[in-house]
Amino acid sequence: MDQLSHKALSLWAKKENDDGQELWLPLVAHLIDTKNVINWLYHHWLNESQMLMLQQNLSEEQTVHLIKFIGFFHDIGKATPAFQTKPSYNRDQNLDDELMEKLVRSGFDGLEEFEPAMRNASPHALAGEAILERLGLDESVGAIIGAHHGKPAEKNFNYDDQFESFTSSNYLQSDTNQEEQDNWQAARQEIIKYGLAKSGYVSLDEIPRITQQQAVLLTGLLIMADWVASSEYLNDDRSRPMFSLIPLNKGISDIDFQHRFQDAISIWNISDIWHAQPVTDINQQYEKRWGFKPRTVQQLMSRTIGNIIDPGMIIVEAPTGIGKSEIAMTAVEQLSSISGAGGLFMGLPTQATSNAMFNRVDQWVESLAKDDNSKLSIKLMHGKAQFNKKYYDLPHAENVGNESSVVINSWFSGKKSMLANFLIGTIDHLLLMSLKQKHLFLRHLGLSGKVVVIDELHAYDTYMNSYLKRALQWLGAYHIPVVALSATLPAEKRYECIESYYEGKFNRQYKDKDRLKNSAAYPLLTYMDGDEVKQFSDFPKAQNPQENTIIRFNGNDDELMNKVEESLSDGGIAGIIVNTVRRAQKLASMVPDNIPKLILHSAFLAPDRTKLENQLQSNIGKGATRPEKMIVIGTQVLEQSLDIDFDVLFTDIAPMDLLIQRMGRLHRHKIARPAKLAKPTTYILGINAFGDYGDANEAIYEKYYLMKTDYSLPNIIKVPDDVSKLVQKVYDTETDDEITDINEPRHDVDVFNQKEQQKASTYQIQRPYPRANIHGWLDRDKQGLETDTAAEAAVRDIKESIEVVLVQHTSDGDFLMDGTNLNDVNDDGKRIAQQLIRLPNAVTPNISKAIKELEEITSKFYGQWQNSIWLKGTLALPLDEHYNVHLSSSNYTIHYSQDLGLMYEKEGKDD
Repeated sequence: MDQLSHKALSLWAKKENDDGQELWLPLVAHLIDTKNVINWLYHHWLNESQMLMLQQNLSEEQTVHLIKFIGFFHDIGKATPAFQTKPSYNRDQNLDDELMEKLVRSGFDGLEEFEPAMRNASPHALAGEAILERLGLDESVGAIIGAHHGKPAEKNFNYDDQFESFTSSNYLQSDTNQEEQDNWQAARQEIIKYGLAKSGYVSLDEIPRITQQQAVLLTGLLIMADWVASSEYLNDDRSRPMFSLIPLNKGISDIDFQHRFQDAISIWNISDIWHAQPVTDINQQYEKRWGFKPRTVQQLMSRTIGNIIDPGMIIVEAPTGIGKSEIAMTAVEQLSSISGAGGLFMGLPTQATSNAMFNRVDQWVESLAKDDNSKLSIKLMHGKAQFNKKYYDLPHAENVGNESSVVINSWFSGKKSMLANFLIGTIDHLLLMSLKQKHLFLRHLGLSGKVVVIDELHAYDTYMNSYLKRALQWLGAYHIPVVALSATLPAEKRYECIESYYEGKFNRQYKDKDRLKNSAAYPLLTYMDGDEVKQFSDFPKAQNPQENTIIRFNGNDDELMNKVEESLSDGGIAGIIVNTVRRAQKLASMVPDNIPKLILHSAFLAPDRTKLENQLQSNIGKGATRPEKMIVIGTQVLEQSLDIDFDVLFTDIAPMDLLIQRMGRLHRHKIARPAKLAKPTTYILGINAFGDYGDANEAIYEKYYLMKTDYSLPNIIKVPDDVSKLVQKVYDTETDDEITDINEPRHDVDVFNQKEQQKASTYQIQRPYPRANIHGWLDRDKQGLETDTAAEAAVRDIKESIEVVLVQHTSDGDFLMDGTNLNDVNDDGKRIAQQLIRLPNAVTPNISKAIKELEEITSKFYGQWQNSIWLKGTLALPLDEHYNVHLSSSNYTIHYSQDLGLMYEKEGKDD
């Protein structure tokens, strides 16, 4: 510290009054702490894949110097009068006066009288960038300094504007007093010279220009390092001190930086990094991880993936039930070993599919942890993850010794969640990679070190696909392997995904579109190896393809129920999949009392839905003891990722790929069946006439795809032989010429898709431009996207809706739907908070009025909820003794049934 004067060492970075003790941290101390942390993160936390990305066009030595530089200089903007005269957070005047006196005594004359007119025009992150760029720092690196609080400077940022406009006094204390200006120039110059030496430089012009991708990742790493170095305790646990502040009467000479840093990192580093081992024997690998030998398709796909030298985008197309999840998780190990990645993000369509997949991934990670003798952090990422019992019961990393295990690392929470090793959640968390949102850098940093798996690739609509394609471009730019899974994938989507990834990785377009679009082989593995896109389809032909008989049934609901009952005359399980919740509820109410039934859709309380899913699996899942007779009625939730088996299927018309997904639940397992249902049969409902599918079905799915499906639907579908060619026939526009009256529906869908893509682009980041810096990267970041709910709505194009806690309020007291008195729930409200349900948009046409009504109800009956960590901020919807409630804001009456779910009717007319 001999190179630094008292003046430079008197500048503060942090100050606080902690229970009467006045504390501070010198600015240079915080800069050294952050430099030490980011240097450690680079060498010990980043994986090989991320390090290689940061070293593009740089040597190892150059990269290390740059890492240290941004760590040290991130807060140089605090060496300004605008910052040094800021009041403390809790407005402790005595603390502020003590530090001001220290600054004045050290030579900053007149500072006690300084009051900038426009302090907020030069926030310290922006000020730091302006200071360094004015002295010659390349803006590709300077922009990182300006962005370290989560958002970079706007596109037209100019450092001269900061100094030469009316804000110049923010940097120099005075526009006219040369002595005061010299004080600040000299103090900053000392710190800059000292920081350059500590980083391995002599001057700012030695610092190299970097690519936009490198800048994004370095900003994410800097934000992470700053947060670690700003943590006085681990997760606010005072028994685990980290980078503590010091008493006012102590200075920088009282700090042992190496000891301080080592102690803090040993406390913070509570989970391990995963290092994938090569997969040398596919058969042994499957037996080791899953307890069975791979099927032929699994064996051939895994072998092909294992031979890739430079992995990129990989698309697995194979029938339902073939074991695509095992292919994907095996690929994660193979690709991580090849690329140096150190974890997994798996994205699924819904919370329910994420929960189901979490159990499987958790077992797999447990096996990895034992192999690696390490603690690996796992994260379930969706809005109700805290209610998943298996996830909630996992041990926390800080409470586990050195033994291998799967743990929750509590530091990786909130905006830091994407930094954990293994992530399973809804696809939103990948799509959010494309959304202009503060601290997006952390999401990119987290994803840049993992293999990404996308399940049910076909399941995402035009709006979501727009975000997905942008995310794939950035994953390509980071050279991160992506594995996408689908049973029914349109060739156009196959091409779009490969094209997006290819463009991101190589900064040029992929040319051979026709080859990718024209392949109708099935199963099919499409993969990138370097800049080559290859396909493997040499699978043995199915010896006994399943022949699914297709019957169009256009009777009314009474006739339908008679047909279902007749089909079960000798026993069996009938599945009825319809397109709306209300239709499912209506049909369920018509099931004869003598036939067991189960209904499953999205309008159930979370605990009830979990119970129904478990009941469904135990009744008709793999290895289940099946009832003699049963009718299962549900919506689209039955078509995704549930390993259930129907003897006969009735389904509303839907696009071909989704119909085939639904058929994947028919005769799924090799079991004995009633003679009458020995052959798989699917009844297609809702076809009134060609081109007429009813308002409800046409409101859910575009009429164009329903017409093409109707036209292309054969009397028999052979699985797997017919799957791809039928899907391609529906989604290939070249087949339109065969169909009468298709032009108007096609025009409608083209217009709709164009509007959706345009709407999706509103909040999207731009595709990666290697030569660009990050200025303006998050421009037009609109207020209101900072909450998880708002962000989810932005990437899914869902209408704003309200989630409520459903309880029963009667003269006898307040109860859960299962009859438990709320007074008997002794877990600080956690169980009550699980009684969540989302109200249909129809019931809350005026969101503001509905929220106001619900807030008044909640305040009146459940004001004490505000004291619960689980219930604070939730809205209650209390039902009467008959499980009804009337919402005056919309004039709807709502009813809840544990058998049928949430129902609603408009008062005074049939809705």
